[in-house]
Amino acid sequence: MSGGNEATLAGTDLSIPYLKELHKVFSAAFLLSLSECYNARMHLVALQASGFRSLTGIDFQPTPGLNVIRGHNAQGKTSLLEALLFLATSKSHRTNIEAELVRDSDVGFQLRCRVQRCDREVVTEANWFKGVKRFRVNGVSQPRTSDILGKVNVVFFSPEDAALVRGSASNRRRFLDMELSQLSPGYLFALQQYRQVLKQRNELLRAFKPDPALVDVWDDQLASHGEVLIHERMAFVRELSAFAAKAYRRIAETEDLEVRYQPDIPLDSPIIEVLNEARESDLRNRVTTRGPHRDEIVLLAGGRAARQFASQGQQRTAALALKLAELELVKDRVGEYPVLMLDDVLSELDLKRCKRLVEAIPREAQCLLTTTDLERLDSMFGVPCANFFIQGGRLEKK
Repeated sequence: MSGGNEATLAGTDLSIPYLKELHKVFSAAFLLSLSECYNARMHLVALQASGFRSLTGIDFQPTPGLNVIRGHNAQGKTSLLEALLFLATSKSHRTNIEAELVRDSDVGFQLRCRVQRCDREVVTEANWFKGVKRFRVNGVSQPRTSDILGKVNVVFFSPEDAALVRGSASNRRRFLDMELSQLSPGYLFALQQYRQVLKQRNELLRAFKPDPALVDVWDDQLASHGEVLIHERMAFVRELSAFAAKAYRRIAETEDLEVRYQPDIPLDSPIIEVLNEARESDLRNRVTTRGPHRDEIVLLAGGRAARQFASQGQQRTAALALKLAELELVKDRVGEYPVLMLDDVLSELDLKRCKRLVEAIPREAQCLLTTTDLERLDSMFGVPCANFFIQGGRLEKK
């Protein structure tokens, strides 16, 4: 520093020679740790599955970069990605009936994944047996399934995700809730509490003569937890929209995409007052008619509502852009890219958009991509990739 003053660290005088040298050592060690963190980016090291769907003797060991899983329909490609999704979120994207995940000849399934994060290794295990599921992370049992959220971050796209654009508002709220729950423990807690209180309030509204004092109690709690949901969603969508616009332009080139959050209760209106005003209507309808459980997220493609006016190709591209935006947002929040899973993403895109999509995937992110197209891939991918083939639930590396 100028003026003869020596730099200090936490009040320590670095003009003393050996402390100066110590400072250099610690600074170098810090920079080295950042470098190692970058090189040890989050990636799936290994995935084992037994008794899950049609998968047989799976020991999947992908590379940290792009991995292409090829195969014909109904051979287990989607199930492979679904297994990792279940380990990361405790849920399937295809069914809420977990017994359907069990192979016909079995009574349960076991899943295990080893994931390298920036600063640690995470081993997650899931065991499902006759309706009871249990999770362990690094050998420690998880009392609640929600405890595994955020241990391994994944972004998953499947053909069904077009419903994010053309489906009902509940699909988009579910998307927000799942992503925010993985990123924010505070949001997850508020969401769980809000849902419980909402259920209790609705049960009370269906009673013969609801106690107004008890309705007041539920209203206070709905307002408290609902405020957290609204503000977290608003910040998330604002950040998501910026990333989605860039991703959409990279794939579609000529159009713009905007994501807007439309809370059911305006941001400048106290939730408790809105609930009080709606009480007469709620009593008449015997259900809670106002609140974050009725929020909407609107997508605009080229300035027009994508749900009503976009073509199927535009809607699919918009859904993909949301997932790529989620990828960047997670990296912003946790400091490393999540594992990206793209299931049958190429089937409904023309060759030009397929190439743009592949180019839009960050090279620092691990990507697991499934496809039935056994011909086009070599000419499409200008980046190194590992190739796998799955047939009859058995996976082999090519």
